[in-house]
Amino acid sequence: MKKILLIAIAIGAAIALWIILGSIKYFQIQAAIAGFANMPMQVESVTSQIAAEEDWVPALRAIGSTAAVQGVTVSTDQPGIVTKINFESGQTVKQGDLLVQLDVTQEEAQLRSSFAQQKLTALTLQRQQNLIKNRVAAQSELDTAQAEFDQATARVLEVKAMVDKKTIRAPFSGVLGIRGVNLGQYLQSGAAIAPLQALDPIYVNFYLPQHNLGRIIAGQAVSVKVDGLSDVNFEGKINAVDAVVDEATRNVRIQATLTNLRGLLRPGMFVNVQVPEDTKSRHVVLPATSIQFAPYGDTVYIIEDMTDPRGVAYRGVRQQIVKVGESRGDRVAIVSGVKPGEEVCTSGVFKLRQGSAVQVNNSILPENNEAPNPEDT
Repeated sequence: MKKILLIAIAIGAAIALWIILGSIKYFQIQAAIAGFANMPMQVESVTSQIAAEEDWVPALRAIGSTAAVQGVTVSTDQPGIVTKINFESGQTVKQGDLLVQLDVTQEEAQLRSSFAQQKLTALTLQRQQNLIKNRVAAQSELDTAQAEFDQATARVLEVKAMVDKKTIRAPFSGVLGIRGVNLGQYLQSGAAIAPLQALDPIYVNFYLPQHNLGRIIAGQAVSVKVDGLSDVNFEGKINAVDAVVDEATRNVRIQATLTNLRGLLRPGMFVNVQVPEDTKSRHVVLPATSIQFAPYGDTVYIIEDMTDPRGVAYRGVRQQIVKVGESRGDRVAIVSGVKPGEEVCTSGVFKLRQGSAVQVNNSILPENNEAPNPEDT
């Protein structure tokens, strides 16, 4: 019995100890909760903007490349030795300007011989015509003289064509590229002389998804920007929409023609193309820094007057899901979710949550430029 009594006393003491320790921990937790409840709310510093509607012209955007309206590599048709080069690399030339002259010494000698033969056959033909008038010669002799004259004339034309083929001229007006021949060089038939590109006007080829076909027509205006020439806006019009859609990408090729008076655009350049639409709409427009992009939904924080659990009023934020539209530079159109007149946090949103207290400090505002020009750091 004595042993059982000792065990019961030990168990009772252990239970009493657990109750005492549990009570102490409970009161500690309650004190911590009360301390947190009385702790002042942390205030985050943010910038803000009053939401306002703006006229927004929707536009289709794409990446494209430039191509010459006319572009060839000038080459030789006949082999020969270069005796004259009449251009420099990068020179602007007009249609018909002499570029390269190959050696035509032999052809010129043949041409003089052909002219002499033509002159002789012309005299013979004239005599036969006079004899026929006087009924002295036969018709067959006149026919033979006529045939010999025609053959001599054809030979003259043949040699002239040979000389022309060795006299290489610009087929159209444009800008020449890097020269590929030297004086005295022997050129094979088809040897490249220099590339020739017509730069004004110039084509821009780009692709848009097939669902945009109904929004594109020939004659529609386009605007083009080029990296490195951000201060220049090239204007033009769509001249053709391809008749087929690419089966691999389901995109359609579109070609626009741009004016290029200063020759700043060159074939093969990477460009950003914008196709403005005729319709206008009004949207709230915010800086991109005000939006938290997430797979489950894009959100912004609206600044409002709020009351904490103790009934104290403060300036806090409400997280609002929004539907974003087209973006241009630093600016994003809000299709729905933000009403005009609401105050929206424009920076510092990454440290906020629903109900956070905020203090607005607009001494330094985020960029809000439709055509930003970032500094190279």
